[in-house]
Formats: sequence, C-alpha cells, structure tokens
Amino acid sequence: MRLPFRRAHDREERDTKTGDGRIAYEWIALSVTTIGVLMASIDGSAVIIALPTILADLQASFITMMWVLLGYLLIVAAIVPVVGRLADILGRKNLYNIGFIIFTVGSLLCGLSLPQFHGLDLLVYRMIQGVGGALLMTNSVVIVTDAFRKGGIGFALGVNGVAFSAGFLLGPLVGGVLTAISWRLVFLVNVPIGIFGTIWGVWKLREPVVPLADQTFDWAGAVTFTTGLTALLLAVSFYAFPITSVWVVYALCAVTVVSFAAFVFVEGRVRQPMLNLHLLSNRVFAYATAASGLSGLARGAVLFVLIFFLQGPYGLDPLLAGILLTPFGLGLIVTAPISGRLSDRYGARYLATGGLLIDAGALVGLATVTSTTPYWVLAVLMALIGGGAGIFWSPNTNAAMSSVRPHERGAASGIRTMVQNTGQMLAIAIAFPLVLSTLPVAVLYHVFLYGGGLNSAPAVLAAFELGMHQAFLVSAAISACGAVISFMRPKQAPHDATAAYDAVTSGS
Repeated sequence: MRLPFRRAHDREERDTKTGDGRIAYEWIALSVTTIGVLMASIDGSAVIIALPTILADLQASFITMMWVLLGYLLIVAAIVPVVGRLADILGRKNLYNIGFIIFTVGSLLCGLSLPQFHGLDLLVYRMIQGVGGALLMTNSVVIVTDAFRKGGIGFALGVNGVAFSAGFLLGPLVGGVLTAISWRLVFLVNVPIGIFGTIWGVWKLREPVVPLADQTFDWAGAVTFTTGLTALLLAVSFYAFPITSVWVVYALCAVTVVSFAAFVFVEGRVRQPMLNLHLLSNRVFAYATAASGLSGLARGAVLFVLIFFLQGPYGLDPLLAGILLTPFGLGLIVTAPISGRLSDRYGARYLATGGLLIDAGALVGLATVTSTTPYWVLAVLMALIGGGAGIFWSPNTNAAMSSVRPHERGAASGIRTMVQNTGQMLAIAIAFPLVLSTLPVAVLYHVFLYGGGLNSAPAVLAAFELGMHQAFLVSAAISACGAVISFMRPKQAPHDATAAYDAVTSGS
C-alpha cells in the first residue's frame, strides 16, 4: 500500500542521502518559525505595559482595553481548528507566510489607531492580529515537525519555547522603552520584523509534505463549529468581565448549544469533515491534547493574576511589575530545550507528567503568598511554574505531533492549539470572578492600569488575597488532574515523524 504522503517522504530521504541541504533546511525552518514566535510573544507582553498610555491617549474605557487583550486570545482560540484543516489542504508554507503578512498589517493598523474611535478601532485591529497569530501559531509547530527528523523534533520545539520566553522577558522592557517615546511604536516595531520574516519564509521555506489530492473544505462544519466556539468564549468572557446583561450570556450559551448540535449533524454527513475527530482515537494524541488543555486551564490566568498582585498588594507600577515577572520566563528558557532533547530519547510520559506536578506544587505555594511575602519567595515559585511549563510543553507537543501522519499534522496542531487556548480563556473566567469580584470598579481600574497598591484599603486587600488563594488552589487541582491524564498515555510513544511513518507503513 502506497500512502499519500510517500512522495514527500521519499524526496526527503533522497535529500539526506545526496547531502542536498536537509540538515541546513532544518535550521532554516526553525529560524523562520522562531522569528514568528518571538515577534508575537514580545508584542503580547509589551502591550500590557503600554495599556495605561493607550487608554489615556485614545480616551478609551477600561473594559475596551481589557478586550484589546482578550479579543486577540478569543480570535486565536476560535479559528485555529479551521487554520489547521486548511494547512493540510493548501500547505503549511503558504498559510504561515500569509499569517506573517496579516499579523504585520494588523500591527501597522494598531499603530495608526485614532482617538475619535475611543479604542474600538484598536480592538478590531487586534483581532486582525489574532487571525495572523492563529496562522503563525498553528503552522509553526507543523513546519518544525515536518522539517526535523529522528532525535531532533523535541529539541527544536524547545528552541521555539525559548523564543517565546525570550520574547516574554523582553516585552516589558521593549514596551516600557517604546511607550516612553510613543505607544504606537509597540505595534509598529512589528512591521519591519514581519516584513523580514515574510520574505525569509517565502524564500526559504519548503513544503516537505505534499498535500493530498482531491481535498475539499467543509464550509458548513467550519461555520457551525467556529460560531459555537466563539459564542462559548464570548459567554465566558462576558461572565468574567460583565459588561452586558446576563441575558446576553444566556443567549450566547444557547447559540453555543445550537451551533455545536448543528456541527455534529453536519460532520456525520460529509466525506471530509473539518475537524478530524478520528485523530482522538490515537491514544497518544488524545492524552497529549487533553493534558495540554488542562495545562492551559491551570496556568491560563496565572500571569494576569500575578500582575494584579504585584500592582495591588505589592504596590508596583506596571513596568516594574512586568519586569518582576521575569523568573517565569527564565524557568521556561532553562527547561524547554533540555526537556525537548530528553523527550527525543525517552518519550514524553514521565517528563510531561513531572512538569505538571511541578506546576501543581508551585501553584499551591502561590496560594500562600500575601502582601508581606518576600519577593524572593514569589520569584522562586514563578521560576518553578515556568520550569514546569517548559518541562511539560516540549515533550507533550513532540508526542502529540509525532504520533499523527504527516498529512494530518495541520489538523492535529489546530485541535491541540484550540484545546489549549480554550483552556486559557476558561481559566480567566474561573480566576477573575474569584479574584476581582470584591474590588470596587474604581479600585480595579486604578490598580490594573497604574498600580499603587491596596494597603490603604485593608478590607479590599484581604478580600483580594483570599480570592487569589482560592484561584491558585483551583489551578493547582486542575494541574494535578492534568498530570494524571498525562501519566495515562501509552508508555511507548513514537518520538518523531520517522517512527510515526514506520508505525503506519509497517501495518500496511
């Protein structure tokens, strides 16, 4: 039996034997994806630092500024499954480069936002950035998995993790410096980087896996699923940040149920469904994806809550608060490439499980901190959470992506990313009502945007710390559940594309 991705595999073998730049291409592919990850991560943390200045300059409301952050996350979470399916039909290279273009254009528009729209145009442009981010995020993991061979995928994914952490660490510094000149530069700085990344990708990226012939896109499935997931995430967001009537939340929940029911009906009647649910019959992929979702649910709100803590009980300004989050990124930088390399040799089961257990323990520790806790204690706990995330992410992603056939990796990446990002959005809905519901709106507004502390209001401080402790304990329990799921994955999992390919062909 000749599998549909045999041509690409054979071509790769010829390239290796003839010395036709196979190893060089691995690093080229990694460099292109690393640029995208670095750009997006710097932008994410820099925007938080710039928010007070943006709010004042655009005369926007606090809720609008929160949606500048949440809107990006919502768009990314909602469309990554569609992007993943399109990647398998159209190819990863084209969609990744289109993602660079869209993210760059979105960044340019963000930098040109006008005061007369009071931040609403910025919100729309951030969603455009989110479309580009979804294209970059979904395809980068697939491109790396396609490019690297046995013994290298985990390490390469770890390098991408380092790029994300480096961007997160640089973001507050870059955001602070650029905002001092003009907040618009926080977005405009992405333009030259995006142009370079696009040119580099168009010039150097390949399509090592030939898309299957006679592929069709399931538009009905895409519309019903995206509508349902978007309605769900909007309902969750409106619950966490109540800016509308409760009846709107109920209506969105109804839309969610109807849309998902329609999606199930449609998917049972199409030859090539939008969401390849049969991938979940692969136990390695199913357990890795479930663990990824629970990890996102456990850690999704941690950084947001810690920002409030540093600016509230600790009384710091936003720039210093952002800088003091550095231990989280440092922990991930140290552990991600090491755990990725180890997963190439020993598999993901014990590494990923251990990372989630470390996170659970550190989250329990965060449930004890107060305004009088020394910063070094907080720094150690943040480093442990970042380290646990690095130990988990590279091996878990390696296992998930290496366990599926090459022509299904786009769909697999879309499903895995969707589950993880949905977990992160749900985490905000769980944590923020616990932490912020007791804060008066005026206090909440001032603390998040300007810092300055809560010590002048001891009752509010006590309520905030109690809610924060409850949120971290819930997160710790979720991380522990994720560790159980991670440990349940099969002991012997294929570590790379070659092993996955051989496992399929040996049974043909």
